[in-house]
Amino acid sequence: MGSKSVDEVLDAAAAGVHYSALRLDGLNTQVSAASYEEQPNEPTTSGLENGHQEPFVIGVAGGASSGKSTVCKMIIDQLRDQRVVVVTQESFYYGLTDEELVHVHDYNFDHPDAFHTELLLSCMQNLKRGKAVDIPNYNFKTYKSVPNARKVNPSDVIILEGILVFHDSRLRDLMNMKIFVDTDADVRLTRRIRRDTIDKGRDIKAVLDQYSKFVKPAFEDFILPTKKYADIIIPRGGDNDVAIDLIVQHIRTKLGQHDLCKIHPNLYVIQTTYQIRGMHTIIRDAATATHDFIFYADRLIRLVVEHGLGHLPFQEKQVITPTGSVYTGVEFSKRLCGISVIRSGESMENALRACCKGIKIGKILIHREGDNGQQLIYQNLPKDIANRHVLLLDPILGTGNSAVQAISLLLKKGVQEANIIFLNLISAPQGVHVVSKRFPRVKIVTSEIEFGLNDDFRVVPGMGEFGDRYFGTDDYQSSTPFFCDNKNHVRLL
Repeated sequence: MGSKSVDEVLDAAAAGVHYSALRLDGLNTQVSAASYEEQPNEPTTSGLENGHQEPFVIGVAGGASSGKSTVCKMIIDQLRDQRVVVVTQESFYYGLTDEELVHVHDYNFDHPDAFHTELLLSCMQNLKRGKAVDIPNYNFKTYKSVPNARKVNPSDVIILEGILVFHDSRLRDLMNMKIFVDTDADVRLTRRIRRDTIDKGRDIKAVLDQYSKFVKPAFEDFILPTKKYADIIIPRGGDNDVAIDLIVQHIRTKLGQHDLCKIHPNLYVIQTTYQIRGMHTIIRDAATATHDFIFYADRLIRLVVEHGLGHLPFQEKQVITPTGSVYTGVEFSKRLCGISVIRSGESMENALRACCKGIKIGKILIHREGDNGQQLIYQNLPKDIANRHVLLLDPILGTGNSAVQAISLLLKKGVQEANIIFLNLISAPQGVHVVSKRFPRVKIVTSEIEFGLNDDFRVVPGMGEFGDRYFGTDDYQSSTPFFCDNKNHVRLL
């Protein structure tokens, strides 16, 4: 479905799939959340503080038990290679007073006044500006709100889900796409009875009384009228796979998911899976122990190295299998070496050795002077490096200044630009721009693209000082012994 056009989908709809008021042309297209087309140090139009684009905000509304959560989950599942967070309107219920608790069954949870809309609006505005927010949690057993219960970081896609997220025009104005989940009232009632009696242990009579007294009137008075604001209306909710596929296709188009790769065809981001996202979650967690950080960092590095090796030139080769059959395969170039940028780059050497037995590895040390100044102070490279393909190792591509220094040295040593493959775990868009603009034939292989750089030129969200965390000490000594003489010249011990 992902490759079908809107016309094809509409043809399918005419053949039996019903779309109600499906409108794509009217979507807010002023922002592309994952687009990194801005060049470093140039002003952006997004208004975010660190130079990255505004997130793509999706509003999902509909009656209670209409299938909003299912629709959100299906969208998230198909956008798994994007950073997606869900903010639920339920989290912003007002806590009940003691007097209201006495008459809790007479409280209308489906009325707009039941929600702390100002707090929700503030959180959404900050998320859209690229700021992390603290989201409250509502306890439906005590009917109390727990403030600052969950920290939500800015993401590529933000989904705001709730029965009345379209009611306030200020919230609607923040949304790039508005989806209304339109499910038959009988289906919604059946789901509500099943949920409240089985999951919440409520009496069926109480459920029906609440439905007739509050839920049904509120839907007709407040929720249904907001349907007119929807860009897309999904009949049957999560059961409408065709509609979900179309929505995801449109979101991907607006996000410009591969814009950075389109701008720089020398950039390769390995295919994201939940395993990779899970490993990133572990190594990015400041509380992760050193041994766990090393274990999962090594796994990610190995994946990046394997992907990088796939870009080496190869020639066809035939071998005889144990069955006596001929197998036609390929043989990669054996003229290869690795060059690690001390010190963090040395963390990638074990993975490279595990993939390439007996590979030669050289080292480069670049000293940082201030935020942008870089000074090459040590090199130990294979003598025949000019005749080799080079895998340049540095786990984090930030400003790109160190990479430019390292690549410039390799070129001076006679290495062909097209023979350099730069391997890293995470890359800031600014660094990708700098390296690609200067060396368009150098291949960059990474596992994730970051949001950008903060005011201190550090990658965000990042994972901290990689070398310190990997080697377990702030006073790390490189595996290559060296010292500075009285003229500040670096010499081997």
